[in-house]
Amino acid sequence: MELKEQLSGVSGMLRPFKAYLRELNLGAGDQVVYYGCPGTCTPFIELLGFAVRDLSIDQVYVPFVDESAAKMIHPVDKVGMQVSGVAVRPAPKVIVLMGGLAMPGVPVTKDAVQTVVSAHPDAKIVGVCFMEMFEKGGWLDTFSFDLIIDAALDPIRIWR
Repeated sequence: MELKEQLSGVSGMLRPFKAYLRELNLGAGDQVVYYGCPGTCTPFIELLGFAVRDLSIDQVYVPFVDESAAKMIHPVDKVGMQVSGVAVRPAPKVIVLMGGLAMPGVPVTKDAVQTVVSAHPDAKIVGVCFMEMFEKGGWLDTFSFDLIIDAALDPIRIWR
């Protein structure tokens, strides 16, 4: 995999994601399934979901890799996208792995993630991370990503 573009800002993360999903010509009922850490990944998943809200797809959140706990992501008027309480069986056309899964101390192993990914051999694999987390975690040698979006949070400025 080689670097194709370098963008900035929130739109630099969202536009390539939406463009990639559009290229796939997904149809009504096709699932984009996000796997990530509860609490830390979910806001970013909801942000990604908001960017693609006009596509005719179903969006699903899976906490860590526990597919039995999968929930639909849906629009909430005047709020954005949110994970719902509606349970769903994942059948991804696109798997989105969030970089939080690759962070040290997360109660999921790379092998556990690979097991879940392998259960969906026809799904495209997208990685969304911050600060080179997939590289640092050694995930680039494990997963055949079709797209990686690696954002930076540097510098962080604090004003008081």
